[in-house]
Amino acid sequence: MEIRTLRYFLAVAREENMSRAAEQLHVTQPTLSKALKSLEEELGKKLFTRHSFSIALTEEGVLLRDRAEDLVSMADKIEQEFLSLDDITGGELYFGLAESWQIRYLAREIRKFKKVYPDLRYHITSGDTEQVTEKLDKGLLDFAAIFEIPDVRKYNYVQFPEADYFGAVVPADSELAKKERITAEDLAGVPLFTSEQSWENDIRPWAKEHFSRLRLEGSFRLAYNGSMFAREGLGVLLTLNNLIDTSPGSGMVFLPLYPHLEMKMYLIWNKYQSFTPIAERFLKQIETTFSK
Repeated sequence: MEIRTLRYFLAVAREENMSRAAEQLHVTQPTLSKALKSLEEELGKKLFTRHSFSIALTEEGVLLRDRAEDLVSMADKIEQEFLSLDDITGGELYFGLAESWQIRYLAREIRKFKKVYPDLRYHITSGDTEQVTEKLDKGLLDFAAIFEIPDVRKYNYVQFPEADYFGAVVPADSELAKKERITAEDLAGVPLFTSEQSWENDIRPWAKEHFSRLRLEGSFRLAYNGSMFAREGLGVLLTLNNLIDTSPGSGMVFLPLYPHLEMKMYLIWNKYQSFTPIAERFLKQIETTFSK
């Protein structure tokens, strides 16, 4: 199975049309059809259902698409790494980032780094801990920023300079907005919004015996989306400080949880990672700055 064939397959899966995919790939349609037929024969599975004017993935095709995206991304990353081995002015860096206002510290370091290495190209993937560590483990990322305490058997890490903390985001004209802080008892029976990861890993141990009285109305990976539901009075968003605009005039209020629920953030990388020269230099800069 060749990477080139997987690129062909992904193009057809994306376009859902053989002629458009062939045009995009700059190959003839017979060449593309032959390559995909050979791929199906090699795997022993039908990958596409062909209709009059379109093509749809079979269940096996969907599985291959998910795997092929990772394989092609890895091949691209390897190619870029080797191209940049002798490039002393730049190279490629890949980050997976959880949501936090502390990402500004990372952005600040990248800005400083680009002044020294002006040809630096960096790529950002956003997601929760599960999403970004999965990509890190597959070798698709150089670094990931997460909130969970890193597994030191798998990762090395540096801690971000400050800490985040959880609170409730509510409309400024709501009854809860009159409080100075929010307890689990305050939230009993109230529709709540947060991510599934935060619900299980953070809110459950924080609420303790009151957790059974809490109701998750909807889960959001992105705090901003959850805030739109909270703004419409559909429930209370539980999220980290500084992610949502709750400044005067915003119509929203952020109230810290009590007891205080603090979250520390970590920049992690695989313990036995083989870094490119540019990634090695960036790591040294980060370790120096974050240890001050």
